[in-house]
Amino acid sequence: MRVLRYAAWVLLGGLAAAAVWLWHPLPDNPPFDELAADAAGYDALIIRDQWGVPHIRGKTDADASFGLAYAHAEDDYETIQEVVAATRGVLASYRGRESAATDYIVALLDVWDTVERRYQNDVPDDAKAIAEAYAAGLNLYAARHPDQTWHGLAPFTAQDIIAGFVFKTPFFYGLDETLKALHEDGRESSLAMAPDSEHQAWEWRAGPAPELGSNAMAVNRARSQDGTTRLLINSHQPMTGPVAWYEAHLKSDQGLDITGGLFPGTPFILHGFNRALGWANTVNHIDLADVYVLTRHSDQPYRYRFDDEWLQFERETVTIPVKLFGPFRFMAKREVLRSRHGPVIENGEHTFALRYSGMGEIRQFEQYYRLNKSGSLDEFLQAMAMNALPSINYDYADRDDNIGFIHNAQYPDRIDGWDWQRDLPGDRSDLIWHGYRGFDSVPKLINPVSGFVFNANNTPYSATDGPDNLKPEDFPASMGLSHDQTNRALRLIELNDGVSPLGKAELLALKFDLSYSVDSEQYQQLQKIIDEDWSEDDRLQAAAAHLNAWNRATDIANRHAALAILTLRGISRSDNPADLSKPALLQALDTAVGFLEARFGRIDPQWGEVNRLVRGEVDLPVDGGPDILRAIYSFGVPDSELPYATHGDTWMALVEWSDNGLSADVLHQFGSATLDSSSPHYADQAPLFANQQWRKALIDWKDVEANAAKSYRPGKH
Repeated sequence: MRVLRYAAWVLLGGLAAAAVWLWHPLPDNPPFDELAADAAGYDALIIRDQWGVPHIRGKTDADASFGLAYAHAEDDYETIQEVVAATRGVLASYRGRESAATDYIVALLDVWDTVERRYQNDVPDDAKAIAEAYAAGLNLYAARHPDQTWHGLAPFTAQDIIAGFVFKTPFFYGLDETLKALHEDGRESSLAMAPDSEHQAWEWRAGPAPELGSNAMAVNRARSQDGTTRLLINSHQPMTGPVAWYEAHLKSDQGLDITGGLFPGTPFILHGFNRALGWANTVNHIDLADVYVLTRHSDQPYRYRFDDEWLQFERETVTIPVKLFGPFRFMAKREVLRSRHGPVIENGEHTFALRYSGMGEIRQFEQYYRLNKSGSLDEFLQAMAMNALPSINYDYADRDDNIGFIHNAQYPDRIDGWDWQRDLPGDRSDLIWHGYRGFDSVPKLINPVSGFVFNANNTPYSATDGPDNLKPEDFPASMGLSHDQTNRALRLIELNDGVSPLGKAELLALKFDLSYSVDSEQYQQLQKIIDEDWSEDDRLQAAAAHLNAWNRATDIANRHAALAILTLRGISRSDNPADLSKPALLQALDTAVGFLEARFGRIDPQWGEVNRLVRGEVDLPVDGGPDILRAIYSFGVPDSELPYATHGDTWMALVEWSDNGLSADVLHQFGSATLDSSSPHYADQAPLFANQQWRKALIDWKDVEANAAKSYRPGKH
């Protein structure tokens, strides 16, 4: 009995020690007066129109930023807090182990050291003022809503806002996929050979065209033939979450007057239009990250070979608090190494170093602010020439009838001759690039002769339907430009001839085109199924025949699209989407047939019965599909469920400059109330979206006031 009592005391003591070791409660947030103190320095008028969209006016740009923070927090405070926590590298402290990788990447990419090194001298005062005002707006909301504010997260700071751009912008060209691949088990290294090696053979290795993307188009007056310059803004983003679009209109007495889309935690418009000009963004697929294979010293593992030396890694141990339950958190420790190249990733026997566009950059925030304030093509190009944004295409139009396409990126100043898509030897200093090519080297096409520019995440060598497209021979291979074509780009090419009028009706017909090209990857995959011999299985033979009768369209009433798109989904979700062998195709086709038969009792339901726009109690049929110009995607939805829309067409705008001035049609896929399901604006725009309808943007302030549903000044009585 004494032994048992002793064991019990030992166990209790161990549990008590563990509890003490894991006891890491989050601190309380500051009191109201402290959080709300800075709000006294700002004055913003927020007018909510009949759709709940905030129109924010202030004497200064900073006032408008302050008001935007408060208005956006009213609609999506939870997501804004999640963005800030992720940016700080403390998300796992709130969300648990599934977020620990995010916190590790924040440390690996040196986000906060970058901010600490560069914030004071490299962020100009006017940009700091915007970030400080935005933080003050969030802090006022936190002060007024302590029960909604995560413990230990307030106060929000200007550095939080700047760091968000440092952290997020490299992921828009796929840096997250590079990091994921470097951490995968069994990752093999395919080393590039020296240019003078007999084994060196440069060739572009194009992968499958990316499915998810965006559309952008601009048409000048000569091509529209109705005296109007038009810009179509049509980014494809998640419909909810930290990179879902939120619409706002910002106006100040300092000249800010812009409408557009922004993400949670962003103090200004990321793409949209002001009085003078507008731009649409699409993701570009450029090789902007380089992987180096390091050779470590056999006896001193914290040294690596570099030219004729053995250099010491920079070493740092980071602590990641991981929520367990209640106030208990496991303080996970992870070593972070850096070499002359950049952050280091260890994977089995391999040690890799990474160098990427945007590394150590802090001016992204300022460049977006300059774009918001630009008032002419020259000012826009001057802002673009800052070259602080790691990637993203720009399709541009303005009231002076200029249109253009910019394949923007921070292009590494690499030496030519090497295959930069392969892993590179890490012991050569000459392969570490320093800085980027100048803005004069960035591929761009301004005012093409056909009067039409477009991008649908395709190669920059197809940016117009006229004779003056950019040419591959004018750009070195080391720039990493893509040759891929998406279905959306193929359709834009097929539907335009360089001369036919592109007025409003024609431009909308392009935007809402519902078909796949015969040259698309998707149609070619289905054609392989059609061409297979299924005679041994009557059920699959009938399904293949049904696919063969498809007109490649995705309208709501189409009775072939469901089988086609669900089969394509099966291919894309397989372990190896590039495997188009008969067994792989059989699996995809059989799964699609089985799902439709089980759910509808037939393989030919109308596409609108399957493809749905769901928001709370709203459940509507919607046309379009993956990589269609009318883009609708279903990611993360289990195969057993109907593929409701999760990504694709979201906030859109059709902007027009004519002799009558500026006007715009706009639309959000759901509504301005991002998280409040009880709000009338939670899904009030969904029926318009499902029916390809628009609402008129309120641009003139007198129209904003005439349509005011609610007006208030946060922080003022």
